[in-house]
Amino acid sequence: MSAPRILIIGESCRDVFVYCDAMRLAPDMPIPVLHVIHQSENPGMAMNVERNIKAIYSACDIVTNDNWQDITKTRYMHDRTNHAFMRVDAGLSFGLADVRSLPLADYDIIAVSDYDKGFLGEEDIQYICENHKTVFIDTKKPVRAFAARALFVKINEKEYQRSCPVAASLKRKIIMTKGEHGTEFLGESFPVDKIEVKDSSGAGDTFFAALLVSFASNGNIHDAIRFANLCAAEVVQHRGVTAINPARRADLRVASPKIEVRARRRREIA
Repeated sequence: MSAPRILIIGESCRDVFVYCDAMRLAPDMPIPVLHVIHQSENPGMAMNVERNIKAIYSACDIVTNDNWQDITKTRYMHDRTNHAFMRVDAGLSFGLADVRSLPLADYDIIAVSDYDKGFLGEEDIQYICENHKTVFIDTKKPVRAFAARALFVKINEKEYQRSCPVAASLKRKIIMTKGEHGTEFLGESFPVDKIEVKDSSGAGDTFFAALLVSFASNGNIHDAIRFANLCAAEVVQHRGVTAINPARRADLRVASPKIEVRARRRREIA
């Protein structure tokens, strides 16, 4: 049996980290003078979800904005302490996704990685959910009726508060990440070990990616949350945006996937 196929839909950028030293303040204004030591970069946003998935799972494709390399989030960081000085965003035109042309039925899981930059509107996400039964959503939008047909919605605690009040039917779908306090789903808490957090950048992408891979592997959402906690807790112990360690494949509980392939052939919505 072939592995369930995952399709990621969402906008992407480049994450750039510029590591600096600061020995003095500028003489003409009270700001630090930064001396660049080195920098690193990686594909960001939806492409970071893809990067994390492909570290441990191969059956994954992505639909994203073609100009992702022209869009940057540049973080200026203190090299020794990893303290953030500032972030500069550039090139914020992501275009529009054409979700009605996508072969959704060719995939077993659809993952909407929505940073609310205009690439996907609420009506686009609603269309995806209404045309596929196994849709996972990670969104920066306040969660409303457009997500009603999703299978699961992953958001963090602040995003949940921004979405309140949340309809009871949607609450049953929400997987809420709470940082050091772990994750909550259907009133059950999934704790994480106490660790030293060096950088939380990209941790949400890692959690979402690990959630998808584990669910694709055995169809158990509780196992998927535990595995996602494990992977996210590992990446925040490193500087910058890091991906899941390929050795984490050994921690996947793999069974014959019981994901019901319930995707309907694409239909036009009047």
